[in-house]
Formats: sequence, structure tokens, C-alpha cells
Amino acid sequence: MRNPCGLAFFFTAFVFVLVGLGACAPAGAEPPAAPSSLEGSKEMVRVRLLGPDGKLGEPLDTAKLVLPDEEWMKRLTPEQFRIVRGKGTERAFCGGLLHEKGSGVFVCVGCGLPLFESRSKFESGTGWPSFFRPIAAENVREESDESHDMVRTELLCRRCDGHLGHVFPDGPPPTGRRYCLNSESLRFVLTDAAKPADAAAGAAAVAVAPEKKSRAELVVAGGCFWCVEAVFDQIEGVLDVQSGYAGGAADTANYKAVCTGNTGHAEAVKLVYDPAKVSFEELLKVHFATHDPTTLNRQGNDEGTQYRSAVFYANEEERQLASAFLADMTAAKVLPRPIVTTLEPLKAFYPAEAYHQDFVCRNPYQPYVRAIALPKVEKVREKFKDMLKGKGGAAGGAPGGK
Repeated sequence: MRNPCGLAFFFTAFVFVLVGLGACAPAGAEPPAAPSSLEGSKEMVRVRLLGPDGKLGEPLDTAKLVLPDEEWMKRLTPEQFRIVRGKGTERAFCGGLLHEKGSGVFVCVGCGLPLFESRSKFESGTGWPSFFRPIAAENVREESDESHDMVRTELLCRRCDGHLGHVFPDGPPPTGRRYCLNSESLRFVLTDAAKPADAAAGAAAVAVAPEKKSRAELVVAGGCFWCVEAVFDQIEGVLDVQSGYAGGAADTANYKAVCTGNTGHAEAVKLVYDPAKVSFEELLKVHFATHDPTTLNRQGNDEGTQYRSAVFYANEEERQLASAFLADMTAAKVLPRPIVTTLEPLKAFYPAEAYHQDFVCRNPYQPYVRAIALPKVEKVREKFKDMLKGKGGAAGGAPGGK
């Protein structure tokens, strides 16, 4: 068993120009503090900002943002500081903006300068957010980077010199360039969805359009939720993965209590997915290929009812689909021993503590992760190549991908 002691806008106006700072921010958000002596750089840079109509303005000169490290540490999280100011790199396939598909603008996390639009984002398969062009050439700058015995082109924010990532000549048309960025260097600003020009016509179109189910959920259990979460996080069509507890009561839905094996909970994972891209049955196929459904209340050395194999169904349709899937597996004699997976009604799902979320991505060198979780991840990348986000992105990114 794992040792717990070892774990350690939508907004009314698109963006507006802050004349004094030359930054952009969502309407209604608290504006940055007024310039202080810390920001008293006399160096000027030429950038382009977004106006209230969401369109780029003409190039203008504004003061460069220069701060001492002590001030940057106050403004940024430790991981943001490591990457943005220390020229670090986040682990592939772990960035929070990697699969962001909303309509909006990606701005510099350090100074708010608009850098990339969602329309230029594409799935490169490298494991980092990728774009084929910046929102304005003036807002970024490039310089040679010969670190780590490689020759690359580094990309930086023009206004604050924050490290964003690197640029490669293997992107799609029309530029042929791939701007490979760190999620921690960016902040995503969601914009208003496009509205139909004619409201009546738009309403009529909605009335006759067939109903499309674009989001569905599935809760499964198969041992340590760190492993299950990491397995599904790389599957195309899976929009969100969350570790948590299912099968027990709310008052005992916490890690310390669940570890006793007496609460009735299973360490479970909730998948939010797009049925148009991946089906319920395909998700079950991945699940049953990456854990042992023949061992009762156990996965490897993890033993207890909290490690049971289970599918938590939310409705009768899901129960029937899961039951038929298990029956087919049994009939086909896919496994050498009887399947002991339980089908249980989903009464509630309780998210696990924050430190459990994205645990594998954040702790790739933790002994349990290296020995148990990562082999499962590699198995998925080998066995389900056609189902991966980016269709077969190599582990850790393509050679030279970041």
C-alpha cells in the first residue's frame, strides 16, 4: 500500500488597454498596481494591444516591465517563476493549457501582453501548447538558445522578457512554424462566443437543430487513482480527468479515512469526455487494458476495498453498456481468471484533495509513480496509439520538441 506520509470572463468587454501600463486585462478584473519605482524602466518597447472591440491596435511605444526577482516571486507561483524567469520547461503533456479549446487570447502571465489567439493553436503531439503564429509579431521576440547542447530559437515576451518556450520550423501552413510554449508562461482569457447576426434566425436554427451531446461523464476505479488519472489524461476526447472517491458517504470522503479500507469508497476517477470523439465502450477498453480486473480488492501490492475494480454507472444505459462489455470480455476469455469488477450505482463523486490531482505529471520521479504509474502510461501509448491526443505524440515530446 502507498505510504501517505511519503506524499509530501466570460466577460462583457473583450480586453481593454491600460494606458499607463500598456497591458491588457479582462473587463471587471482587478487592474495591475500602478507603476512603482520597481517598474521605472526607461527602456521603451513597441507592441500592439487589443482595444475594447477586441481588435489589434496600431503599434505603440510603452515602457518595458523590469522587476527584481523578489518582486517576480511575489507575483508568480514558484513553478511560473522557475519557467518564466528561470527559463525552465514544464513536463510534456502536463500543462494546464495543453488541451484548452476555448475561444480567446493567451496572454503573458507576467505582464498581460496578448501573445497568441486560440485560432492559431493546433495539436502538435509534442506535449506542449503549440501555435503557428503570434497575435502580433511585435509582441514577441526571438533569440538564439544554445543551452543543453542544442541550438534552438527561444521565444520571449517583448514587454517583460518572460521566457515562453521555443520556435521550430516544422509547423503547419500558412507559416510553417511551431511556437512551442509552456502553459505556465501563459494565462488564457476567454472571450464572448459569437452571436448570430439575426437573433430570430439564430433562434430558429437552434430550434430545428438536432440535439448534440458534447459532454458526458464516466466514473471508474482500478487501483491507485494516480495511475488511472494518468492513463486517461492522454486519450483524445477526454476533456478532463479528476481523482476522487466514490461508493461511500460524504463525511468519510477523505484520503486518511479511505486508506483504512472501511469507508466503502473506492479510489475513483471521473472522466469528462466528448462522445463524438471517444465512446463509452472505448474508454472501458482502455480501462480494462491498464489494470487487473481479476484481483479482488487489490491491484499489485495495493490491497483493500478502496483499490477494487469498479464501474460506477450514472443511469440504466451506462449499466447496460458496462454489463454487456463485461459479458463480452468473459465470453471471449480475454483474461485467464474470472473478472471481479463490480458495477455500482453512482450516488456521488467526491473530488480528492488537491495534492492528488495531476500527481503523476507533477511527481514523475516519485518511486511509486516510476514503478507503477508510468509503465501503465507507456502501455497506453504503445497499445492505443490511434487514441492518443495528437495521435501518437511520443513520451516526453518529439525529439527537439521543446
